Amino acid sequence: MMIDKIGQVNHVQVDNRIGRSDQARGDRSDSISLSQEAKLRAEVYQATELAKAAEVVSDARIAELRGKINDPSYINEKIVGATADRIMEEFGL
Repeated sequence: MMIDKIGQVNHVQVDNRIGRSDQARGDRSDSISLSQEAKLRAEVYQATELAKAAEVVSDARIAELRGKINDPSYINEKIVGATADRIMEEFGL
């Protein structure tokens, strides 16, 4: 049995149908969207990296600061003002 070609076979066919818009022909822009899970993982990763880069505070320093905070004579207007100024600086105000 012999089968003849019916027509020329073109592996890359050009679509020249009438009525196709320019956008359908290839003037499209690429876009990307992230899932909520991907966004959450990115936030967790960023928080982990910030925690790794944070300064290590010793237990002795924490105990010292707790002692100062609990001492009524330590907290005065000067300390409160300095603390407020540092907080404002951190927020860029």
